[in-house]
Amino acid sequence: MEAARLHDIRHLGARGAEMPTGSTHAAGHGRGAHILLVDDDVSLLRLLGMRLESRGFRVTTAESGQEALRCLGVERPDLVLSDLRMDEMDGLALFQAIQREVPGLPVIILTAHGSIPDAVSATQQGVFSFLTKPVDRDELFAAIDDALVHAPGGNEGDTSWRAEIITRSPEMERVLEQARMVAASDVSVLVTGPSGSGKELLARAIHHASPRADKPFVAINCGALPEQLLESELFGHAKGAFTGAVSEHRGLFQAADGGSLFLDEIGDMPLPLQVKLLRALQERQIRPLGSTVTVPVNVRILSATHRDLSQAMHQGEFREDLFYRLNVVNLKLPPLKERAEDVPLLARHLVAQAASRHKPFVKGFSPEALNLLATSAWPGNVRQLVNVVEQCVALTTSPMIPEALVAQALAAEDSALPTFNDARAGFERSYLVKVLKITEGNVTQAARIAGRNRTDFYKLLSRHELEPSAFKPGAQVSD
Repeated sequence: MEAARLHDIRHLGARGAEMPTGSTHAAGHGRGAHILLVDDDVSLLRLLGMRLESRGFRVTTAESGQEALRCLGVERPDLVLSDLRMDEMDGLALFQAIQREVPGLPVIILTAHGSIPDAVSATQQGVFSFLTKPVDRDELFAAIDDALVHAPGGNEGDTSWRAEIITRSPEMERVLEQARMVAASDVSVLVTGPSGSGKELLARAIHHASPRADKPFVAINCGALPEQLLESELFGHAKGAFTGAVSEHRGLFQAADGGSLFLDEIGDMPLPLQVKLLRALQERQIRPLGSTVTVPVNVRILSATHRDLSQAMHQGEFREDLFYRLNVVNLKLPPLKERAEDVPLLARHLVAQAASRHKPFVKGFSPEALNLLATSAWPGNVRQLVNVVEQCVALTTSPMIPEALVAQALAAEDSALPTFNDARAGFERSYLVKVLKITEGNVTQAARIAGRNRTDFYKLLSRHELEPSAFKPGAQVSD
């Protein structure tokens, strides 16, 4: 009886649905997949490895959980097949570590000590399947094939959806794996990360990997337009809605119908427009500016920001209800300095692109130039690297770009104008400091001079981390 119950439990995958057995499964569709095999019994490890390789799988073996995690850092497999009982780190502990590193990577647990509590614990935690030793050959291959089918991207060998993203960084690969998983659904995704880190590229990749890929991808920067123009661009307007509205205008919601709408710098959207956006997301319809007619829309919302929206909510600058509508899934892009291994790869790709447009004789960077690129800080992230490569290609007279020219381009970038948002933030802070100095930290007087009410003025001070008390007579002012 217990054996029968165990047989039922161990075929319950992470999704809680019974997996088909070998007799009903299309055999061998996972041929060529990469399996990480983990067992502290060396003889069994070799035997099972040979069995899998004879089936056409590519196998990497590890004799412990720690060794398996090191292998995972070198190359991500399609599936992990692990023993349950191992010293130092057992199979379930390994599974938990794998899910932190590569969420969604399927894991099958094998054990000679099978029991109902072990099986229940494994499947409840999300282990794909639980099999007891000695493992039936057909049963094992059926479980592997099922896991590969249900794995993220298991039915897709095509990587064209992410073709614009050049990386070998494990951190970026984890983000892309999550992006591939979430692309299949229609949930809203918020991409966060510093300016220039490639947030729009990731949003495009999600769109290309989604069922909406053959429909429009429409993008707009919410911080680049004044409020009325942004509202008109998003929702459209009727003829005569405002001065200059000489004809009807379809907004981006309608232009993206059936596809994806990417709202870049969503943290800079004015509060009144946040209300209208929230209503559009809830009701799945919009009302153009100046119109009394609502229009149904079918779009997937992808958004991005470099701001801390949690802090913006606390400061009353971003609606909490809208935040939770947009932030169903959060994907965080690392800055370029945290993926230094990508710099030479990106530089070679970018120089080939720039050379094809401007100077076909340019072949690449000298080793010294590549080393300088790889060891630079890149505060402007990938966008700054693009600028540096473009400058180098434009100025070089030799096929191999020398180190001196890279150093010159980096110095020019350091002295370049800041972005509009950075410049505006710098001006705001400088202005607030001057007003507080004039009023010696008196917020009421400072707000009056600035033409803002006290609440808004306090929000500005909080955004720029300024304390009025620091400007009182005798205080040490740091600006």
